[in-house]
Amino acid sequence: MRLDRFLTNANVGSRKIVKELIRKKKVLVNGQLCTKDDTKIDENEDIVEVEGVQIKYQKYVYYMMNKPSGVITATKDDQQDTVLDLIHEDIRKDLFPIGRLDKDTEGLLILTNDGKLAHDLTSPKHHCDKKYYVRCQDKITPEMIQTLENRIDLKEESFQPGKVEVFGENELYLTIQEGKFHQVKRMVHHAKNEVIYLKRVQMGTLILDENLKEGEYRPLSMDEIKYLGANYIKIK
Repeated sequence: MRLDRFLTNANVGSRKIVKELIRKKKVLVNGQLCTKDDTKIDENEDIVEVEGVQIKYQKYVYYMMNKPSGVITATKDDQQDTVLDLIHEDIRKDLFPIGRLDKDTEGLLILTNDGKLAHDLTSPKHHCDKKYYVRCQDKITPEMIQTLENRIDLKEESFQPGKVEVFGENELYLTIQEGKFHQVKRMVHHAKNEVIYLKRVQMGTLILDENLKEGEYRPLSMDEIKYLGANYIKIK
């Protein structure tokens, strides 16, 4: 791997900043000064230091995004903006979103390059809770709650029971473990109501950071990664 790419992937800084650090003789490789940004290194064996601090290579990276409405959950699209279009150009290029949120749905989205985590958080057998804030068009009724908390059988497929927490005349939290196409909207429609606003607030153990504005993202903390790992994955 090129030295500048290694340092960028390790979040030392943007490609521009990393090149400047190398040119200013701030980088050592195996104790030797290195001034060429295209120097090839073994990211698993070589010791890289920047201004006296050893840099560890991160094979897997994890970000939390507060997805805004109006962008699609995809890595690329020729016609529409994607969630990756919101990512700064100097962040790793191998990121992808875990699961999908509809174009008009907001909230918690995990971006990573860890395929194992993606599989475990989306596979039905791992029973990963996904919690949504739902604002409905009409008043929530006891009959609607009962419908959502029981198995729903449609002509084309079925949905497992959800968990409902009502906190307003037309507002509720709905927790599901599946993630089928337009599932929350279809469940609410089946319960004789309509969704007018939808936001995912939790996925597994991960809760949306209230400080993240729409379209913003941040790396997951080690505690957040470990907590996810304790329940769903082995940390690499």
